[in-house]
Amino acid sequence: MDPVPALEEPLKKVLGPATAKVMAEHLGLHTVGDLLHHYPRRYEERGQLTHLADLPMDEHVTVVAMVADARLLTFASAKAPRGKGQRLEVTITDGSGRLQLVFFGNGVHKPHKELLPGTRAMFAGKVSVFNRRLQLAHPAYELLRGDDPAESVETWAGALIPLYPATAKLESWKIGKAVQTVLPSAQEALDPLPPSLREGRGLVSLPEALLKIHRPHTKADVAAARDRLKWDEAFVLQVALARRRHTDGLLPAAARKPAPDGLLAAFDDRLPFTLTEGQRKVSKEIFDDLATEHPMHRLLQGEVGSGKTLVALRAMLAVVDAGGQAAMLAPTEVLAQQHHRSITEMMGELAEGGMLGGAEHATKVVLLTGSMGTAARRQAMLDLVMGEAGIVIGTHALIEDKVQFHDLGLVVVDEQHRFGVEQRDALRGKGKQPPHLLVMTATPIPRTVAMTVFGDLETSVLDQLPAGRSPIATHVVPAADKPHFLARAWERVREEVEGGHQAYVVCPRIGDDVDEAADAKKAKKSAEDEAEKRPPLAVLDIADHLAKGPLGGLRVEVLHGRMHPDDKDAVMRRFAAGDTDVLVATTVIEVGVNVPNATAMVIMDADRFGVSQLHQLRGRVGRGSAPGLCLLVTEMPEASAARQRLTAVASTLDGFELSRIDLEQRREGDVLGQAQSGARSSLRVLAVIDDEEIIAQAREEATALVARDPELTDLPGLRTALDALLDEEREQYLEKG
Repeated sequence: MDPVPALEEPLKKVLGPATAKVMAEHLGLHTVGDLLHHYPRRYEERGQLTHLADLPMDEHVTVVAMVADARLLTFASAKAPRGKGQRLEVTITDGSGRLQLVFFGNGVHKPHKELLPGTRAMFAGKVSVFNRRLQLAHPAYELLRGDDPAESVETWAGALIPLYPATAKLESWKIGKAVQTVLPSAQEALDPLPPSLREGRGLVSLPEALLKIHRPHTKADVAAARDRLKWDEAFVLQVALARRRHTDGLLPAAARKPAPDGLLAAFDDRLPFTLTEGQRKVSKEIFDDLATEHPMHRLLQGEVGSGKTLVALRAMLAVVDAGGQAAMLAPTEVLAQQHHRSITEMMGELAEGGMLGGAEHATKVVLLTGSMGTAARRQAMLDLVMGEAGIVIGTHALIEDKVQFHDLGLVVVDEQHRFGVEQRDALRGKGKQPPHLLVMTATPIPRTVAMTVFGDLETSVLDQLPAGRSPIATHVVPAADKPHFLARAWERVREEVEGGHQAYVVCPRIGDDVDEAADAKKAKKSAEDEAEKRPPLAVLDIADHLAKGPLGGLRVEVLHGRMHPDDKDAVMRRFAAGDTDVLVATTVIEVGVNVPNATAMVIMDADRFGVSQLHQLRGRVGRGSAPGLCLLVTEMPEASAARQRLTAVASTLDGFELSRIDLEQRREGDVLGQAQSGARSSLRVLAVIDDEEIIAQAREEATALVARDPELTDLPGLRTALDALLDEEREQYLEKG
């Protein structure tokens, strides 16, 4: 019996140390199993040539083409002054386009002998432009000889040539040869899917799927393999989430039911408006959860301005009514201060518990952040441990060991994607029993992403805006094509201010020396891309330019993340009070600033922001009765993908629609990777948007299986796959620190 299972065998034992080292360092592949799960990105068909016409610039590509001609040139150079320098220029074609290959110096001899006109080969290298023509300099290549059966059949068995995600250090066909070496081990792959599920859905076995994805004979082989491997990824992930839900469901919690005529009733009585139907429905879901003896785990999604804070506050008041305490966690100090301000304003004298003039049912609402003075901090912590404060609002400082609660009943977390499972667990330990948990996010999440990223939470959606919210008109301002549009944008800002309103100007960067260096480096790195040549526009420069130029005479102030918290707060207070006309800021205003009088927003270099982020920013205007205006300034050309993104944002106010567009345009891993755990980005063949059905079915199957057999006693393959997934998850956590 082999002590190391075949798939856990380290690659360095199987492939030799040099190749294994490159695979580990550049592709993150360490074991035979890792390599078997490094799937081809696409396949080349024998006899069918790659399209050279649409090669991506600056990317590492593999093409199959035929040599059209080859010329050896001799030239003089510093190293070879007597004209002995040699350059080999080879033109290859595939019928759709031509591409030039160049080889220099000692590197010309072998290709000069081998790359004769009429020869077909695979070429790999980085596409660059030289003399306005595409070229590959010193590409690696592999001849495709139809006449040498041994080499060609062994290496490229079957009619399809797999092309792997490769790196400059390791070309696709070398990865292919390595896969060929380890492929026999695929027979020993343990199947994570229960046999009944596999047979019921007509899926091929795991060894067969691995064989077919790496060595397909037909496109049908590839399709069968991908269908099967998608199920693996979806199912293992959903089982992990179902088990977490199952374990959470077994935890005890105190049921919290609001008193019929307590704090919540008093608060509702003083609301100057009626709740929307959506707010009532979502509140009921939350109150039903709070009334059970297991902790609530709910995700509350809502567009900017849909009234999430109000729904969360009512839940917190219900818990205070029932004798517990509620904590609200914000991702930044600015936000914590804003939440504290808006909640105490909404509650009025109900937030003045223990003070003269406080209402009969009042409680204390305290703020706790890292930068508070020692005395204020000590008082806030005392109020918490004594139970004087029913509600605390703070940053991650709340999770620190020193912070103790009298009886923590509910935790509300704002903006989940900045807050991982581990922090949730740390807060959970603060209650006598695990507290209920409500997570709020203003980023609309398509249903499938909610099922993968937040699959351990139940979901509530607030999708209607409260009455009185005004529509926001959004326009793209193409500053490079039509400079007079930008001048008009500043006139529009002036008009809004003259009409008694205020405006935001958002820039991607602060503009002090710290981020200058990083940006110069970034700009240099992508200098090939014309639009990237200049660093992104900065708050300090733009504010200066506006105050001296187009917005001269208006009261212009700046706000950014590196300012002292007190200064930030002072700037925000002046803006909220109407003492500032124009606030030039970074994305610190993305979440939580509520200034109903602000009606216009100009976003500079809008193409540098993601779709969902632009949507979030835009939600800061039009919060009062006057309509909002958002101008997206960009220098990107009309045909660019960045410009199309901006057009999409301008054309719809539907956040869910935009989050779909965002997902389709970004790589899946980015979306999932910034979520609560890296394991979500371990998806290789599963596409979160396209495979909605598979994810939904896998979730049902996983939930049913975990309910029957939480320990997965009869499924060793599934347990192994879960361990691997959770190990990866833990590693990702440790890396994130």
